[in-house]
Amino acid sequence: MSTAAKSGIRTLEPGEILFDDGEHASSLYIIQKGQLRLFKPKGKGFIEIAVLRAGEVIGEMAYFDDKGGGKRSCAASAMVTSDVIEISFTAFSKTMSALNPWFKTIINTLAKRLRETNARVKELENNSASIDYGSGKHKGYEFLKSHDIIKILGTFFLMYKAHGENHEHGLAIHRKTIDLYIRDIYTIMEAKLDEMLFILEDLGIMEVINDEDGFPKIHIVKNLNMVRSIFVFYNTEKHLTEEKKLFITPKCQVFLEALWLKASKMDVGEQTKVLVPITDLLEDWKMKKEPINVDTLDEARDQEIVGDVIIDQSIMSVEVFYSKLKKQLPHIQFMNRVEKTNRAKQ
Repeated sequence: MSTAAKSGIRTLEPGEILFDDGEHASSLYIIQKGQLRLFKPKGKGFIEIAVLRAGEVIGEMAYFDDKGGGKRSCAASAMVTSDVIEISFTAFSKTMSALNPWFKTIINTLAKRLRETNARVKELENNSASIDYGSGKHKGYEFLKSHDIIKILGTFFLMYKAHGENHEHGLAIHRKTIDLYIRDIYTIMEAKLDEMLFILEDLGIMEVINDEDGFPKIHIVKNLNMVRSIFVFYNTEKHLTEEKKLFITPKCQVFLEALWLKASKMDVGEQTKVLVPITDLLEDWKMKKEPINVDTLDEARDQEIVGDVIIDQSIMSVEVFYSKLKKQLPHIQFMNRVEKTNRAKQ
């Protein structure tokens, strides 16, 4: 960024970089809307440092850092569409010069202590290396590990069960209560908590609305039993050997979602197995050049979610074990969404 940076409002799209690690700094920012993550690049991925929200300041440390040469100590990017107010260091310096000397001393002292604390935290940062305890080998960097997921979802279930307030869409809890349990009591890294909240929101399990102050801090769980179901699923999976764990690729997931959409519109009644036509699905994917075909269902067939493919008068159908698909599809969607997050951070 140019040293002649001007003050003003900037809008960032999800994933857009506000500034890079080591970049020369010439502005600080106040988050007006949205969420930004601070992170430190690590190989092909990165380590999460913090998540900042509306009303918080970002990038101010470079102004006070007399040892860092005015360079950014980490990178920042938008997690959702965000608006930030950019304040150039030139403009900020004029404001600082107008303060009483004793007040400037307090601000500089606080900044120095915060910088030293951040440095210590970085030294102790856990890079979340995943270990296969069966073989004792490291599998590589894994941001959200199974025990993180189990801990967060288990806490969510108990927390909403005890403190959730009835809402027209489910059970509601303020973010400060979530932070108390997840961060302060169970000391789970904030970035992992926020990523989990994004995942639950993406999958339609959670909804976020504004509180009385106009900030998006009311988290509504639409289906608490679904949270419990995913928690039980992950807790069960961790005790299984690799060959017995549920594994469904994103392509197979797409097929299963299409089957579920069709099956849920059928008059299933008490049936445990239904015959779902797939000729139109296959033709549509072929036209779109999507690499999805009958063989894509092999993984689901191994898991006994679907059965045989049947052709009757040029109409192709597949046997769907309705209750099994109903139970496992949310687990599959959650599992693959977590895997997508982990791959993005490698």
